[in-house]
Amino acid sequence: MVSTKANDCHTIGQFYGVNGKNLQRQFRDYLSDFKQWKEKSHAKQWLVFPENIGPYLSIDETALSKGELYTIITNKKAKGKKGSIVAIFSGTKMEPIIKQLLKIPPKKRAKVKEITLDMANSMKTIASKCFPKAIQVTDRFHVQKLASEAVQNIRIKHRWEAIDQENQQIKQAKTQGEQFVPKEFSNGDTRKQLLARSRYLLYKAPSNWTQNQSERSKILFAEYPDIKVAFDLVQGLRNIFNTATTIQTAYTKLAHWHKDVEASGFKSFQTVANSISVNYRSILNYFINKSTNASAESFNAKIKAFRAQFRGVKNVEFFLYRLTTIFA
Repeated sequence: MVSTKANDCHTIGQFYGVNGKNLQRQFRDYLSDFKQWKEKSHAKQWLVFPENIGPYLSIDETALSKGELYTIITNKKAKGKKGSIVAIFSGTKMEPIIKQLLKIPPKKRAKVKEITLDMANSMKTIASKCFPKAIQVTDRFHVQKLASEAVQNIRIKHRWEAIDQENQQIKQAKTQGEQFVPKEFSNGDTRKQLLARSRYLLYKAPSNWTQNQSERSKILFAEYPDIKVAFDLVQGLRNIFNTATTIQTAYTKLAHWHKDVEASGFKSFQTVANSISVNYRSILNYFINKSTNASAESFNAKIKAFRAQFRGVKNVEFFLYRLTTIFA
């Protein structure tokens, strides 16, 4: 109820003709328990709620104010409701996070069976030192995102080349006193437009393409076969996560995929393959329970929406007070 009232300050203020900012300030200083909040002194640095620890956790980072990162540990069982927040830390440095988490009794930390995270070494170190009995699972969508960014790099490289080519053609036309008319493909795209408008279809599986995207893809792949090869590598990786049912099967399929990457000669995909090799144990752990970090991403979206409702974060402590009142 506390946070709902705070959330509606601007709306209530407008309804009754009262200044919303003044009403919110009154709520913060007099109507809420913020001044008596026992966590206030260290809230900007850390907040820990040991009672919310469950067997399945997620650890991720999010931006609260002006791009400042916070590390958040959430309990999946709470499903984004009260009891979700296990801990919030300012920044992503391992040492201060580990220091606070180790204050939680070992018996309680030993309850954690599984923790999902991204490929950051700091996250892995935090998980292994603070939750030693938990299986670490690298989020499949972080792996797929890395591969998708690799194919986008190839598309962007071609797009810059197309922009340079068109600029040269425009200059040449001007020197000859002619008007430049760019060539259009069968769908009405110029080369520059084709490469710009193909961005979104390359993120999706062909089964999810619209008719226009399907038509555009045929032209794109005919003009740029290397983009087609790169796109097929992304789809191959996605299919491994979708179809493999055991760690052994996934391991074999990833080995074949690695060979396809080497054959392609794409440096960006070799980087992706190397990242998978370094993190292969936690990536393969996905195939035990098919766990992802989707709950953490969903919670980050809730934080962003919460932040937007309050028109940004001007007072970090008060924002964290309201956030933890609802979710911790």
